[in-house]
Amino acid sequence: MARDRNALELLLGQPLTPELSRRLNEAVTLTEGAIPTTLPGGLPSDLLVRRPDIRAAEYRLRGANARIGAARAAFFPTISLTGAAGTASASLSGLFEPGSGSWRFLPQITLPLFHGGALRADLDRAHVQKQIEIARYENVIQQAFRDVADGLAGQRTLNDQVQSEQRAVEASQIAYELAGLRFQEGVDDYLTLLDTHRMLYGAQQRLVRTRLMQQLNIINLYKALGGGWREYSEKKARLAQIAPASPVRRAR
Repeated sequence: MARDRNALELLLGQPLTPELSRRLNEAVTLTEGAIPTTLPGGLPSDLLVRRPDIRAAEYRLRGANARIGAARAAFFPTISLTGAAGTASASLSGLFEPGSGSWRFLPQITLPLFHGGALRADLDRAHVQKQIEIARYENVIQQAFRDVADGLAGQRTLNDQVQSEQRAVEASQIAYELAGLRFQEGVDDYLTLLDTHRMLYGAQQRLVRTRLMQQLNIINLYKALGGGWREYSEKKARLAQIAPASPVRRAR
């Protein structure tokens, strides 16, 4: 904690303000629910264009004199990534072949991808370079959508596992409490009580490990989406608040 604080002060070039210190102290304690484990429904695929790898690929295309808008329209699927329950949408799942997982999306090229103007002597070399950059761009897009699909699939599985482990902990807790009562009444020996306590401890450990995997997966999803989904959710909420209800005029 002290090392992180020193590194942050070095980066800022000044001591932390009281407000930053307070927020940093709050961030140290990771309470339950601090990291969301489910995603909102209807997240647009446009979020992925914030990813550094997609940005870099688009800059390389731009360096090859490409029309980025046409390239996105051709190779970038415009879909909803999540369904109503925050799991992978049917549109996202439909991008991959069942079983093999190969990419199914076909480019929709309706506009020229590159501007003209190359010198005649450079046409062959420029054409090869353009094809290379297009292939790289398409591969980066495929990987981005695959990262999201894998992350959503893993999150759904881990959410189910956490619920199962929670039920196991609750059952073990009840068994331990009953064993304690039976020991006090002289029905069971102390070894039985220790055994139920060992089972409770094991269930708690499994729950902690599964929660850790769940939170690491949601962090990877945050990265796969190019920086999370909070801005989109907040913007959607603001639009819902300011959208005026249609006035209903009463007949005279």
